[in-house]
Amino acid sequence: MNIQIITPAGADKRSGNQHTAQRWRDFLRSGGHRVTVSASWDGAPADVLIALHARKSSAAVKQFHRAHPERPVIVVLTGTDLYRDIKTHATARHSMELASRLVVLQPAGVRELAPHLRAKTRVIYQSAATRARHQPVRKHFRIAVVGHLRNEKDPFRAALALGHLPGFENIELLQLGAALSADMARTARRWMGDEPRYHWLGSKPHAETLRRMATSHLLVVSSVMEGGANVICEAGRLGLPVLASHISGNVGMLGAGYPGYYPLGDDEALARLIARAAGDRTFYKKIKQAVQARRPLFAPAAERRGVLALLREFG
Repeated sequence: MNIQIITPAGADKRSGNQHTAQRWRDFLRSGGHRVTVSASWDGAPADVLIALHARKSSAAVKQFHRAHPERPVIVVLTGTDLYRDIKTHATARHSMELASRLVVLQPAGVRELAPHLRAKTRVIYQSAATRARHQPVRKHFRIAVVGHLRNEKDPFRAALALGHLPGFENIELLQLGAALSADMARTARRWMGDEPRYHWLGSKPHAETLRRMATSHLLVVSSVMEGGANVICEAGRLGLPVLASHISGNVGMLGAGYPGYYPLGDDEALARLIARAAGDRTFYKKIKQAVQARRPLFAPAAERRGVLALLREFG
């Protein structure tokens, strides 16, 4: 089949949408399909349209469906789709109605959809291809926070947690990700001036980010909303323990019984988890084993099977 993937990422090569588009392109090409990736649909011939982000790709979905109402449209729902836009934007809801199939990145996402949409929804976990293994540094108890600095990520929750850990001078908190506003950049720089344990490294190449994660003791995922954080996939493949906000997207990725959740926005509760992980070897081993148990879900081979099976539904 001739497949067009639409991603609103544009020129940002490090965005989650762009990484997903590139992985799916490679999976589909390995299955014998012809695939192109672009930010919009310009009328180019395609047997199937795959759109990442129901709202941001809504124009392409509408145009393709109008031109080819008999051809499949697959809409991959992001966190902002599931947990915000489908409730507030008619364009996002219209994309879902036009779609032949919807894809969510973890099973809890299905519950966010209207009942009549669930039958055409498929769950495909994202994957991470890394051969690195978890080897934390010995000099510090290193905590990583990975992701662009924006409100949806609650990016400074881990930094706030440090204020409740005055006796833990051995902690080193590394924040990796570009500031998506001048205000976020100012806040990160202010934290570096006020808190010697906090280090904002900015946006780094993916290989370096993975290396920093592999040498950390913990990953903190403090997001307000997540469709299915790829950084959790990477942590799962590395064997890196995760402390995560107790939101639907994180629970869908890590499982309902995962022992490393804290209430959203509660830096004191996060601090208690950090202190427990740093000082209680039994608890640390428990969260590490719980992450490792999710590892097969995030394997590239598993995501590839899901993507190719989705296309086989259309012949």
